[in-house]
Amino acid sequence: MSDQHKIFQLAQQRSVENSLPYAGAMTPHEAFTILQEHPLVVLVDVRSQAELELVGRIPNAINIEWAFYPGMVKNTQFAEQLTAAVDKNLSLIFMCRTGGRSHNAAVAAQQLGYSRAYNMLEGFEGEANALKQRTRMNGWKHADLPWTN
Repeated sequence: MSDQHKIFQLAQQRSVENSLPYAGAMTPHEAFTILQEHPLVVLVDVRSQAELELVGRIPNAINIEWAFYPGMVKNTQFAEQLTAAVDKNLSLIFMCRTGGRSHNAAVAAQQLGYSRAYNMLEGFEGEANALKQRTRMNGWKHADLPWTN
């Protein structure tokens, strides 16, 4: 069994265990492995443009904002933008700062007919520590996976 197959199985197992309404949930390392090995998987970064510019971005990810900065006002065009950008036959991994907005995006994608929508747990920056600092405990950046400014 390939690493890719094991990761998809584990992601689906998390979905069942946590009663998630979408295909599954992956860690940053798992998502990175899938993105490297599977050309028909799209990483959808749902963070705001401000976050991309100030914190960094992942090469080759597409960005469809879930909410706009400032005020984190919901993007009412998210569904239309997603369906215009990504074919429903592809697998999608959603990512945000910590995994909350990407969870919501994966739920929305599933409702739109994307049967292979996954959430990336921990997000780009991960949880905040006791000093309210991110990237110290978990997340894509903490895992030292590729990103750019």
